[in-house]
Amino acid sequence: MTHDLTVRFLGVRGSIAVPGMEAGGNTACVEVVAGDTRIILDAGTGLRTLGNERMASGIRHSTILLSHLHWDHVAGLQFFTPVYVPGFRTEIAGGPNGVMSHDAAIRSLFKAPFFPVDFDDLGGVVTTRELRPNDRFQIGDITVTMARLNHPDPVYGYRLEHGGHSIVYATDTEHFACVDPTLKKLAAGADILIYDSQYTPDEYPAKVGWGHSTWGSAVELARAAGVRQLALFHHDPRRSDDAVAAIETRAQAAFPGAIAAREGMTLDVGAGGVCSRDAA
Repeated sequence: MTHDLTVRFLGVRGSIAVPGMEAGGNTACVEVVAGDTRIILDAGTGLRTLGNERMASGIRHSTILLSHLHWDHVAGLQFFTPVYVPGFRTEIAGGPNGVMSHDAAIRSLFKAPFFPVDFDDLGGVVTTRELRPNDRFQIGDITVTMARLNHPDPVYGYRLEHGGHSIVYATDTEHFACVDPTLKKLAAGADILIYDSQYTPDEYPAKVGWGHSTWGSAVELARAAGVRQLALFHHDPRRSDDAVAAIETRAQAAFPGAIAAREGMTLDVGAGGVCSRDAA
């Protein structure tokens, strides 16, 4: 069994999918792999591509951990082919949303007049699981720790650990005047921190209370938590490829381990550190 962790970005945008971007136009979807264990973080429009891959490769079980239920993080569920095919199993898990049960929320995504296929008519086996805030649990070879983040509707971050390595997924969270102590604890010593950087520091004053952060606050958190690699994530839909690259350059000047997450990018975490490779 390998002690490596791999994270692959299938969707890196926030708010709404945008076509024609080299950095990627699909909304939030990340796959983490350790040995035979595969966990999907969020079900944005990038999930469609992953579903097609799983059909082709014959991977019949999928576990999806949702940060929250805003449209850009669940819009791929109805287009994830395995949920329609007998013999395929999909578990969709997430924390309390404060409005309805997690099961009722997922079922509402497959319901008229918003979608033509009812949840009970799905051909695959689809189950839901409501997680407890601040929970810690095991999925295969990966240990998962949750934390409630700062967003207008409940959002949860995840720390995934395997073989002494760790990846932290913290999107749709707004920084405070100081480094968020909850996130500092969740991300402490992580190999990779994937963090919401939707706005620039100049844009942020007009967006206070919207539940998103900046590359500057990402750098502050990464330093305070002692992480090795910072992946700027949840890029604003208005952000051009050149603008994403410019933000990356500024962040790297302040924190050399910073990169802008791009669709198709894979980060490998192992004894030799963190290595980046693009899609073939």
